[in-house]
Amino acid sequence: MSFWKYVGNRHAQLLADTYQHASAVFQCMVVATLIGVTIGVLTYRSEWAGALAVTATATLLTIPSLALIGLLIPVTGLGVAPTVTALVLYGLLPIVRNAVVGLRGVDPSLVDAAKGIGMSRLARLFRIELPLAWPPILTGIRVATQMLMGIAAIAAYASGPGLGNEIFRGISSLGSANALNQVLAGTLGIIVLALLFDAAYVLIGRLTIPRGIRA
Repeated sequence: MSFWKYVGNRHAQLLADTYQHASAVFQCMVVATLIGVTIGVLTYRSEWAGALAVTATATLLTIPSLALIGLLIPVTGLGVAPTVTALVLYGLLPIVRNAVVGLRGVDPSLVDAAKGIGMSRLARLFRIELPLAWPPILTGIRVATQMLMGIAAIAAYASGPGLGNEIFRGISSLGSANALNQVLAGTLGIIVLALLFDAAYVLIGRLTIPRGIRA
């Protein structure tokens, strides 16, 4: 069976897997962004705290994804829970690092000026520092999303959702008529999703980052 004929025959299942894959990555990125930016906000003022946060999240990234999911299965069980936990943990490093770098890169004179007109520390953070740090934070989110697109495929090992199921089914049935088609369909689906997500981030950047800051 040709690849396109296989896709035509399995389009409903492929669309369902694609939706689940995109949904899992999107939701995990939202959680990872909230946690990562919060960690960055709490640690960027201190050299040792910022270094500790980056080192800790970098250490998590050194754990092979298959090993981490395997370690999570006895704790969280199979399915969505180990997938979400692993993806959130893996998504933290680029966001935390870029949040710390971005917040530290804000011009101190702007912060001092805001302080001089009576703005509270919280107001300075949300109205001055975070908006100016948003470009590097968004870059970290983009990098993390591309990473998670591929890592999410490994979630099929723990009965997780997404296109990884198609890839694993093909690998487990190597030599059969549609094994290559299954692997190819899952892989191409992940590539297309990664490109679509990246295009969405480019659009978000154009809409949320003033032209002067982009320049």
